[in-house]
Amino acid sequence: MSTPHAQGYLQPAEWAPHDATLLAWPSAADLWEDNLEPARAGFVALCEGIADWDPRARLARGEALHVLLPRAAEADRARAALGHLDVTFHDVPFGDIWVRDTAPVFLLDSRGQRASAVFGFNGWGGKYTLEHDDQVGARVADRLAFPRFDAPFVLEGGSVEVDGEGTVLTTSQCLENDNRNPGMSRAQLERAVGAYLGTSRTLWITEGLLNDHTDGHIDTIARFVRPGVVCCMAPAGSDDPNHAVLGRIARELGGMVDARGRTLAVELIPSPGRVLDEDGEIMPASYANFYIANTTVIVPQYGVPNDAAAVEAIARLFPERRTLGAPAKAILTGGGAFHCITQQLPRGSR
Repeated sequence: MSTPHAQGYLQPAEWAPHDATLLAWPSAADLWEDNLEPARAGFVALCEGIADWDPRARLARGEALHVLLPRAAEADRARAALGHLDVTFHDVPFGDIWVRDTAPVFLLDSRGQRASAVFGFNGWGGKYTLEHDDQVGARVADRLAFPRFDAPFVLEGGSVEVDGEGTVLTTSQCLENDNRNPGMSRAQLERAVGAYLGTSRTLWITEGLLNDHTDGHIDTIARFVRPGVVCCMAPAGSDDPNHAVLGRIARELGGMVDARGRTLAVELIPSPGRVLDEDGEIMPASYANFYIANTTVIVPQYGVPNDAAAVEAIARLFPERRTLGAPAKAILTGGGAFHCITQQLPRGSR
């Protein structure tokens, strides 16, 4: 079958205009337990940031939302929480809310026509296999009715970061892990990703954060902020549990050249440092897991001293957008933050 790249499609950079953002309503009480309501509060704050909601003017100036509902019983709760925004609900069953990894990656061609790339999903290497998650990509693609390309390999959207100009960032820890695509060489992986995302150069970071069950997703450690420029985190003191890893990530990025021949410029943002869960375990907290919406950048906040500094640092990277923080620690108890629960739908001609 012809691939998206062969037909002129690519994944645009996240800062390119969106028609909407796809999310999934937090609802699995057996997974979230006491964190369900706090996670919903963080989810609503994220949605209001994406919509650029002004409660005083009762006006949304940002973008629309497409929100998956796992079952009819959740419809009233979701509408009560989000009904003041421009939201379309879709009855699509799912296991949990990590649509960055389970939903399609949306593509665009030079005519503005959109398509869906649907990748294999195996529960982050078999660690968390939930009913319906491996079907979310196909079901969403069919619901939105764009041309659909089914990839013959496993890939999570959070494991890749594109600049829209031919470059993709990823980590060896995740993409080359035998629990995803055993037997595929690095060269084969690069060709496969390029064929579906429209990239020609793959840049490899060695590994990600401590206790990250995704095996080092790139969207928690390094992000493109504009062509030729990436950001990553600086350690929050000597007791930062990722002190050595963050230093190595910055060094690796600083020696990389993108698809257009530019040596990457590296911008540093703070790290949250040591963030612990209720059992005293280190959490893979990251400010790099921000989401770039049309008018806003929404930055995860964890109730730690560097929260405000992270918002300020990221705001300097996106002067044309409003940057705000929203609570994310409850969502992080499920394994990720704001970028992990969003998937952008690029603006197209139809």
